[in-house]
Amino acid sequence: MNVLYEDNHIIIVNKASSEIVQGDKTGDMPLSEMVKAYIKEKYNKPGAVFLGVVHRLDRPVSGVVVFARTSKALERLNAMFREGGRIKKTYWALVKNRPANTEGELVHYLVRNEQQNKSYAYDTERSGAKRSVLTYRLLGSMENYHLLEVNLQTGRHHQIRCQLAKMGSPIKGDIKYGAQRTNADGSICLHARRIRFEHPVSKLMIDVVAPVPDEHLWLSAEALAKDV
Repeated sequence: MNVLYEDNHIIIVNKASSEIVQGDKTGDMPLSEMVKAYIKEKYNKPGAVFLGVVHRLDRPVSGVVVFARTSKALERLNAMFREGGRIKKTYWALVKNRPANTEGELVHYLVRNEQQNKSYAYDTERSGAKRSVLTYRLLGSMENYHLLEVNLQTGRHHQIRCQLAKMGSPIKGDIKYGAQRTNADGSICLHARRIRFEHPVSKLMIDVVAPVPDEHLWLSAEALAKDV
């Protein structure tokens, strides 16, 4: 487990693509329990450790995840995530198909299908749809893949995966949204790269960047981005 930042009120970690944030029907050890065990051992805490889940990443996605270490921080962070605009999240995505435009804003109306655990994007409003907005820009291109930087304006189910696919640029490995094949490790090439927000208690600005997965394609993409 890679801890990126911690203090008395929050802890931020870099999630691996194989990890789940909270427990589910698989019964696999969730990241939240790993973080609790880390806190308990590091600070020699007796009894149960408090840890609040503030937000989640899909299992095959890697990158920044924020947890609350106190109830005060949890309450305030939950409000910040609900209000929108107060938490700035930046993602990196590797796609096979280069977008027609090197940067732009995508606005769609997403409908979630619970049974399929999948969202569908439409260009016009319809019943049950949620307006979904993101901006993207092309950071660079390799021989077979292109690196996009994505900033969310709204937070919807599978939003980046769905909207990039709708644009014609599905994320590498994401067969649910149109990729031709899976990645060998079960991941998709979507990484929560950076998060910026005002600390819920101290009011200081927190700005954390998560290293990319230790894998050749991602490391090549990171090197490419440094030249931008």
